[in-house]
Amino acid sequence: MINNLINEYPKLKPCENEIKKGANMLLECFENGGKLLICGNGGSACDSGHIAGELLKGFKGKRPLSEEEKARFKATLGEEGLDIANSLQGSLPVISLPDQTGILTAFNNDVDASLSYGQLVYGYGQKNDVLMCISTSGNSKNVVKAAMVAKVKGLKILSLVGENECELDKLSDVTVHAPHTDTAHIQELHLPIYHALCAYIEEKIFGI
Repeated sequence: MINNLINEYPKLKPCENEIKKGANMLLECFENGGKLLICGNGGSACDSGHIAGELLKGFKGKRPLSEEEKARFKATLGEEGLDIANSLQGSLPVISLPDQTGILTAFNNDVDASLSYGQLVYGYGQKNDVLMCISTSGNSKNVVKAAMVAKVKGLKILSLVGENECELDKLSDVTVHAPHTDTAHIQELHLPIYHALCAYIEEKIFGI
């Protein structure tokens, strides 16, 4: 998947190794029972939800449940359970933090907006989890502070940023620098990167 990405987007060649490291980090997370937390602002907030959508349901394929899992549904719920199981798809635990509107707005109003993502990382984050930080500048205050909290909690940190050195470099286990300095162009490169990551994970875990 990553090789195909580089073939289609040769400008991403300089960050190929970091993309591969990020892919393996995510695979290890899910294989060890961890979950993925994602945060960003503006377009990157939308990217957070996009990534969650690709991993919580089928992306390249349908991800049918195993026969054993279907049997459990049937044993518990009868024929209706089997119908449900036939429609459900294999899923991975992913939380898009920008979509947690209630707690975000409460914390922004009551406490400190710069720590709203940090509060969610503190609440959700556990051993074997990964925090994915998406920031075109790599310096977004609330995203950087979320990474700080993740560091203390022992999460691995994967960041998608732009070309320039940034604050997230100091905190991340892997930082993928999309080779551009313009916000829109960085976002346009982030999309094929995370699509490739999602496709890689789906292939490895679900065999699609």
